[in-house]
Amino acid sequence: MNIRRLPHSIVVRLIMLGLGIVLCGTAVRYVALTGFLREDLGTVVAAQQLALATYVARDVDYKISQRRLLLDRLAAALPVDLLGRPARLDAWLAERHELQPLFSYGLFVVDSRGRVLADFPKRPARATINYSDRDYVRAALAGESFIGRAVLGQIAKVPVLPMSAPVKNARGEVHAVLVGVTELAAPGFLDLLQHSRIGETGGFLLVSPRDRLFVAATQPELILRPTPPVGANTLHDRAMAGFRGTGVTLNAQGVEDVSAIVSVPSTGWFVVARLPTAEAFVTVDRTQRYLVRNAGLGVSGFLLLLAVGLYFVFRPLLRAAEHADRMTHGEAPLEPLPVVRNDEVGHLTSAFNRLLRKLTDTQTELARIAHHDSLTGLPNRVLLADRLTQALAQARRKGSRLALLFLDLDGFKPINDTLGHDAGDEALRQVAQRLGGIVRQADTLARIGGDEFIVLICDLDDSAEAAACTVAAKCISAMQAPFPLRGENRALGVSIGVVLSHGDDTPDALLLAADQAMYQAKDAGRGCYVLGRTPPV
Repeated sequence: MNIRRLPHSIVVRLIMLGLGIVLCGTAVRYVALTGFLREDLGTVVAAQQLALATYVARDVDYKISQRRLLLDRLAAALPVDLLGRPARLDAWLAERHELQPLFSYGLFVVDSRGRVLADFPKRPARATINYSDRDYVRAALAGESFIGRAVLGQIAKVPVLPMSAPVKNARGEVHAVLVGVTELAAPGFLDLLQHSRIGETGGFLLVSPRDRLFVAATQPELILRPTPPVGANTLHDRAMAGFRGTGVTLNAQGVEDVSAIVSVPSTGWFVVARLPTAEAFVTVDRTQRYLVRNAGLGVSGFLLLLAVGLYFVFRPLLRAAEHADRMTHGEAPLEPLPVVRNDEVGHLTSAFNRLLRKLTDTQTELARIAHHDSLTGLPNRVLLADRLTQALAQARRKGSRLALLFLDLDGFKPINDTLGHDAGDEALRQVAQRLGGIVRQADTLARIGGDEFIVLICDLDDSAEAAACTVAAKCISAMQAPFPLRGENRALGVSIGVVLSHGDDTPDALLLAADQAMYQAKDAGRGCYVLGRTPPV
């Protein structure tokens, strides 16, 4: 090591700090090290609590959102004419529940007066209950999906969470309410939160500020209990007012906790991860006793042990830092750093490796989003332009031909206008699926905007025109079957412009020629294709 760098070496500084602590005596070491450890461990514990609370909150949010989305889709798909046929409606609910059994205590439908029309699994007691006073029923009858108050089920006799979604007709009028009920302790729902502990005595709380209620908790006696009154827990009062983060607080039982609070966005709830400070800072207590017992250690032995220990501790960190520095300068490829030991340095190296993988995955996902249509998953205009450029170059090189088909849907606007944009999006996905079954794997099917699609067929021989016309005819034929949308069958057609090229055209010229040919097909009566010609270069 360069001697001139010794004064700036972290190893030397730590050795001198250790020597100073020993010489200053037990009292100075006791106060300084205890304060340092409490602050450092407090930060680490708070970060860990926040990470745990974030994980649990995301898990709860995903499970709630998954059930809410399923219920909304079921309500949107429920045929209104089944409301007058209970037996058929029972069968409809049974079929959906068996395919997606997310609601452990079943599904049921109530009419505008709160009476049960059908349910699955069948529970006769439901027919005797009027649900018109339930918060989730009132909200759904007003046209909004709603997550109800967690309650002790009147039939289930266990804590449950009801959700509702309005059942509307084609004009958007609410005719009934679809309700899904899940037991809080059902496997795959909130069982992880209720059965998980942090350390020996810590755990989780799931709180509903709207209802001032503990929805779920590691401690069973707190489930469905009201939250503490204002003033009993300062950090809890701040959380109820909107605070999210970490802090140390004295809970309602008089125990000091390190707590982290994270929101569950889909419900307005929040998760609390808490750990008593007595357990969180147990290392501090053990360290204090150790300092008192070992105050008489010799300075020379301390320096020797410290020097050897720091050498072995920091050697992997120095090597990892050197390797990372080489990667930042482009002298080495981006790759995970080796984890030598499973200590703090190993944890830091692992965290760096996870961050590197996350950045790589993010770059891959951004590249995919930049080149594919978000609705259909097909290549977009950017990726099409790249593949078209390559196809033209290949055609020139090999002396082959290519065909470009410009497809524009006929009758798509009325679907958007009458059934809404969601139905229009579904129609576009079905169109993409049908067209995808026609083109070869080596060819390209792209969506370039709105209801316009492009089919690029490469590596054609002298029969290119016949092959292109055959594909165009198959595309038109694929559109002839009606499209099931929101319980209705709608017709869609397609007008196609076809152009051929030997590779001596520009991408823009090909697209323009195909677009013009497509408009000729529309002028010719729609539902047909027209073979266009590219302008001379």
